[in-house]
Amino acid sequence: METVTDTKADVTLPEAKLYIDGEVRGAAGGKTYDVINPWTAGVAGQAADASAEDVEAAIAAARRAFDETDWSTNKELRYGLVQKLFGLLAQNMERLNMLARVEAGAAMGAVQRAHVGMAMGCYKDLIDLFPKVTWEKDYGIAGPEGYKSDRKVFFEPVGVVAAITPWNVPLYVNVGKVVSALLAGCTVILKPAPDTPGMGAIFGELAEQAGFPKGVLNVVTGSDPAMAGEMLTKDKRVDLVSFTGSTGVGKAIMANGAPTLKRVFLELGGKSAKIVLDDAPNFAMEVAQSILIFHAGQGCAVQSRLLVPKSRYEEAKAILKQAYAGFGDNWGDFDNPEHMMGPVVSQKQLDRVKSYVDLGVEEGATLLHGGNLRPDKGNGFFIEPTCFVDVTNDMRIAQEEIFGPVLVVIPFEDDDDAVRIANDSDYGLSGGVSSGDVDRAVALARRIRTGSVSINGGLCIAGDLPFGGVKGSGMGREWGVEGIEEFLESKAIAIKV
Repeated sequence: METVTDTKADVTLPEAKLYIDGEVRGAAGGKTYDVINPWTAGVAGQAADASAEDVEAAIAAARRAFDETDWSTNKELRYGLVQKLFGLLAQNMERLNMLARVEAGAAMGAVQRAHVGMAMGCYKDLIDLFPKVTWEKDYGIAGPEGYKSDRKVFFEPVGVVAAITPWNVPLYVNVGKVVSALLAGCTVILKPAPDTPGMGAIFGELAEQAGFPKGVLNVVTGSDPAMAGEMLTKDKRVDLVSFTGSTGVGKAIMANGAPTLKRVFLELGGKSAKIVLDDAPNFAMEVAQSILIFHAGQGCAVQSRLLVPKSRYEEAKAILKQAYAGFGDNWGDFDNPEHMMGPVVSQKQLDRVKSYVDLGVEEGATLLHGGNLRPDKGNGFFIEPTCFVDVTNDMRIAQEEIFGPVLVVIPFEDDDDAVRIANDSDYGLSGGVSSGDVDRAVALARRIRTGSVSINGGLCIAGDLPFGGVKGSGMGREWGVEGIEEFLESKAIAIKV
């Protein structure tokens, strides 16, 4: 296959700048780094490369804003400003769309789903949910004779929040952390992934336009994936770390936060299972729709293990072979509004995915479809949709998060075996069950150790629902009222009567 150059994808982005203590500015010393376009592997723009001095300034600003202003107590002020920020983001939809495409490598069909459209819809959900947050609770009068007390519990913001976000769906995750924390009354330091700085920097630009008080929101971008995160997770002035990313980094964040007993919210990796039962009303459709293509499989909650009955395993293979063949080359076009899959985000990620494809072959799985690099799609980081069959759940391709368009298909004997396989994982983030018997599906879903389950295609990830995982997929919940209350502490007050 010959390498081609796609000039349509050769886009120049505005420079991503820092936002610290109310000022949009460059990094100390004017240092910048290149932002790479996944479609072309070329330079798409520049981003401020924050120094330790810049991160220190952001932490100090957030601390001052929390301790010395009324942000934490003035619900009306912050509710109004969060709404104003939403309006400004909505006015910049074209820029958000282009950032998703050029920084994260999103195909046009994916942009108005999780990348931008769903992210903005979920932002609106948080605004609508704010009046439902519990700020105080009356526990009434109780206690032994002589110590009767009138008891109330007040819910107050934790303090300074470090929001450390990934590159796969950056706007969606930035909104989930930043907006929830701001609504709760916290001050925030947002550290976007090095690959997607613009989707973080725009929060700073628009917060300045909206008139946010100095230090309430700060944004630090940088080429070093670890430096700012190390500072944020170790500094005693930071009260809570909210992180989305790999399980390995999540463990390091817990370790870094332990000496100062930080609260942590971790939304980590996944190896979610979709179980198609023998009584699924349209078995062929359920299996065919399991091909892993959306955003090249770069999602923590994607259902990357397909579990099908052993009695219908050969049938499932034939269905998948036809489905992948039917999908064909309908991916990887920068300007096709129907395409859901583009490149992976970087050369590093391309090498990682390809290494897992090679590993699957070495482990003895059968490559049903794909597995090839596709330089004919462009100079960027393209790899085909890939499917392995004849997979056992102890293989590394079935146990480890690949974060690419790689589906593994595993047979099961009965419902108990399906649950056993689904739970035989270090992860527990999401999953799916397809069945003609809803009671059977719900009973099975209740037995899977995971944070969310979709039954017959139900939407279990939404702005008004709590989202998060168990086991190696993390702790805490994002989105919904629960996601805002994640940033609150309870304080009990008893008045002797």
